[in-house]
Parts: sequence; C-alpha cells; structure tokens
Amino acid sequence: MRIIFATGNSKKLEEAREYLEPLGHDVELLLIEGKPPNFIEPQTSELMEVALSKSDQAISMISESELSDCAILVEDSGLFIDSLNGFPGVYSSYIYKTIGLNGILMLMSEEIVRHCEYRAVSVLVMNGKRIVRTGVCRGELSREISGQSGFGYDPIFIPNGSKGVSFGQMNESEKSSFSHRGKSLKALSEAIAPPSM
Repeated sequence: MRIIFATGNSKKLEEAREYLEPLGHDVELLLIEGKPPNFIEPQTSELMEVALSKSDQAISMISESELSDCAILVEDSGLFIDSLNGFPGVYSSYIYKTIGLNGILMLMSEEIVRHCEYRAVSVLVMNGKRIVRTGVCRGELSREISGQSGFGYDPIFIPNGSKGVSFGQMNESEKSSFSHRGKSLKALSEAIAPPSM
C-alpha cells in the first residue's frame, strides 16, 4: 500500500518510514503542485481535533487525483508545559517560529519546576477506515539550549530517563526509544500489521 504522509517535515517522514515500511508499505510525502499542503488549523486547544481535521483536509486534497486510492497519514504534535497550563500545545509550531527556543526559556526563567510533555496524534486513513493512535513523552525543559539534532523544541526538551540528555543531543536511534511520535507510529503499525507479524 502507498501511504501518503501529509507533512513538510523530512524528519517526520523518516520516522514514519522506520515503523511502516517494514510492513511492506511505501511511505511518501504528499505534495500539491510540488509543495507540502497548507492546512487550515481549526480553532481548538485539542491536539486530536487538529489531527482529525488535517486528515479530513488531506483526503479532500487527493480525492480527485491519481492518489485517491492511497492511504493518508497525518501526524500532529506539540509541547505542553505544565506550569503554563499546557502552552504552547497546539500552537507549538507557531510559537516556535515566533519566539523560538530562547523565547520559551525566557518565559520559564523563574520556574523551578519545569515539567512538560510532548504529545503526538497519528491518524491513518486506509481503505476507508480511520485509525488513530497517540503517544506521550514526559520530561522537563532545560535551562539552556543543548545539542543541534532533531527539530523544534528538541534542544530544550529532556525526556524522563535520559539522564539529563536533551532530544537535541541524541541521534535518531536514541531519540526513537523515547519519542512521542515514535510511540504513536509504533501503535499505528501494530494496528495494521498482519496477524502473523
């Protein structure tokens, strides 16, 4: 089965391929006129609602094309900081582009307790059926930017159990063992795996 991943992020594509290609699926980017799709973000604080809305939009985008028989994959994720009532949450991408890592660290400068979590929702629409799986990675925000790997908030996110090492300091294999996205994609792959696997 061809699975068309509606994302503009090559790192997310690599992670999806890691879990879905061993099942015999080809995972490729959804491109509209050579570019990743632009989604209309619903006005909600719920990550699940955003992911489901994007899956509906992606299906509409391919309904009249040669990709109409393909499965569609959508993933949405965010950083939720406990002491900021879950901010930036569903607005993580926008906030990252607007104030960056240093802006988040400034917001948290007086906070002693820095608990937070990454959340991911993966939605696969295959053969008319929608399969949804979630993943969570608990951790805390660092006090400084550490490492240059990964993307987004990775250089300031320290997952629980990593002995103080941020996602930004990990290679892909190390990050995968903690990753919220990896957990949601693993659960998704298990949901569609043949019974013998």
